[in-house]
Amino acid sequence: MEPSRRINRALKGNMARRTKRKIARSRLPLQRQFGLETEGRYFDLRGLFNKLNARHFGNRLRGYKIVWGRKRRDRPKEYFIFGTIQEEDRIIRINPWLDQRFVPLWFLEYILYHEMLHAVVPDKARGNGRRCVHTDEFNRREREFRFYKRARRWEDENLARFLR
Repeated sequence: MEPSRRINRALKGNMARRTKRKIARSRLPLQRQFGLETEGRYFDLRGLFNKLNARHFGNRLRGYKIVWGRKRRDRPKEYFIFGTIQEEDRIIRINPWLDQRFVPLWFLEYILYHEMLHAVVPDKARGNGRRCVHTDEFNRREREFRFYKRARRWEDENLARFLR
């Protein structure tokens, strides 16, 4: 056999072995390998979503995936994002720093309710081409949440616990 063929055959063998190894070793966090991305240590997001969906939205929010976001190594210095919604893909992500014992259940419910509202209250276009997501209608509906004032006060008093 020619030397170049032997080298090619050896390289192909190594590539196949390397590929198999990559496929066999999942890079997902253990929590996501088992499909537990809604269950945190203290809170179950799917259960909370279902409860809020029934109580405030008549179970109209369907097909939404609700997950804890990625936990960053360092906490932010200046501002903290509690949750986001990606409407095109129907994904609501809640900051995993909220899955802590000191965070009240009603505060987490408020954050989730806020993100869910984005799915039902339409954005408005501004004259400068940007969109407004927290419209008057959105703010009015947000204030209807039972613990709205309490949650906003708790957020103001505890924001520093989430920042560096």
